[in-house]
Amino acid sequence: MTNLPNLPSDRKDLPIGIFDSGIGGMTVAQAITVQMPSESFIYFGDTAHLPYGDKSVAALQAYAIKITDMLLRQPVKAILIACNTASSCVFDLVQEYVGSRAKVYNVIDPIVEMVAADFAGKKVGLIGTRQTVGSNIYKQKLEAKDQHVHLQSLATPLLAPMVEEGFFKNNLSREVITGYLSSEKLAGIQALILACTHYPLIKEEIAAYYNGQVAVLDSSETVAKYVRQSLLADGLLKEDGAPDYKFFVSDYTQSFEESTRIFFGAKVPLELYPIWS
Repeated sequence: MTNLPNLPSDRKDLPIGIFDSGIGGMTVAQAITVQMPSESFIYFGDTAHLPYGDKSVAALQAYAIKITDMLLRQPVKAILIACNTASSCVFDLVQEYVGSRAKVYNVIDPIVEMVAADFAGKKVGLIGTRQTVGSNIYKQKLEAKDQHVHLQSLATPLLAPMVEEGFFKNNLSREVITGYLSSEKLAGIQALILACTHYPLIKEEIAAYYNGQVAVLDSSETVAKYVRQSLLADGLLKEDGAPDYKFFVSDYTQSFEESTRIFFGAKVPLELYPIWS
C-alpha cells in the first residue's frame, strides 16, 4: 500500500466506501441514505467478476484488496463490505490491510447480533450463496453468542444472478423462490435470514411465500443502523450538510445501470474503473 493520500484533519467529512459484486450492495447504500442522510459514499460494483458466490476464496481476496486500495486512495473514512460472500472470507484480511486508516465493516456481524438477541432458542433459516453457506460463518458466530439459535441453511445460487439481471417480481422469480423455500432444509423455521444483499429486492416475494408465518430478516437496515452507531461513537458521523454519491464499476453493464433506478429513482452516473488488466 503506497502513495496513499494524507488524511484531512476532520475525517468525519470523508465518505464511506462501499463495495459489492454488483447491485446487491445498493440495498445497504440506500439504507445508509435513510439512516445517515448527510453522509457521502463511494460505491464500487465489481461487475467484471459477478457473481461472487461461485468464486474461490483466493480470488475474492485478490479482488477485495484491489478494491480496498482504490477506495483508500479516494480517501474514505470507512469501508463497508456490502456482500455476504465477501464478508464471510475477506473481512479479516481487509481489516488487517486497512489498519488504522479507516473503519472496516461487514454485513454479517450486525445481523448475527440481532438474531441472537431476538430469536434465542428458536429455529432460524438462512439462504445465501454457496460460498456464504459453505463457510458456516453465521453458524460459528451464532454459536459463539451461546443463545441456542438453531440455524438451518440452504444455498440458493440462482437468486443473486437472477436479481442482478432484473428478473424479479414475475412468474419466473416466484417459481425459483418457491422451489428453494419449499426445501426440507428450511422446514419449521420461525425466521429467515436473507444472507445476500441482493435478496432484499425479492423480500416481498419471499414474505408472500410465508404469508406472515415466518419473519423475513433483511440485513440492510440493520447494517446501516450498526454503521451509524459505530461512526457516532467514534466521532466520525457527519450529521449535517449535503451528501455526495459516486458510483464506480469494474465493467459497464446495462442491467446494472437500469437496476440503479430502483434504488435512487433516476439514472445514476456510473464511472468505469477497470482495476483489473
